[in-house]
Amino acid sequence: MSKGLLIVFTGNGKGKTTAALGMAVRAAGHSMRTLILQFIKGAWNYGELEALKRFGEIEIRPLGTGFTWKKENLDEDRRLAGVGWKLAAEVIERGDYDIVVLDELNLVLAYGLLPVAEVLDTLGRRSQSLHVVITGRSAPEELLAAADLVTEMREVKHPYREQSIRAQKGIEF
Repeated sequence: MSKGLLIVFTGNGKGKTTAALGMAVRAAGHSMRTLILQFIKGAWNYGELEALKRFGEIEIRPLGTGFTWKKENLDEDRRLAGVGWKLAAEVIERGDYDIVVLDELNLVLAYGLLPVAEVLDTLGRRSQSLHVVITGRSAPEELLAAADLVTEMREVKHPYREQSIRAQKGIEF
């Protein structure tokens, strides 16, 4: 049986976006039309964005202005989340892609920047063959219940906490 899966990568550990990018690369290797929409990210230049531009087979679009938890006013993030979700919903409903990655959407939902029910409604109406991968910490319980596959990344040890080593190029960004 072949079915478009709803896949969620969540948890407080590292590797959620990395896992989704790996799936996108694998899908592109099978000539699947692949789109990555990155909620939150977009205020800086980072490795996966540059690499995928060179790769050329995977479309990636940053939709945000940076990490939400560093801001006092969420109005601009709420507006960007709405614009980003409108694009995501249109893409999902049109069926132009075989796999769509919604990077950091869990965080957007956790902060209440988008209604979970609206997202689940759109996902429930997607094509039977469309795979959707959603990443980010704090995935809502309703999304976890609707998902076909959920992986929780759990932090066991991290160099920042253990040795005060900051994020490094090629590893975290």
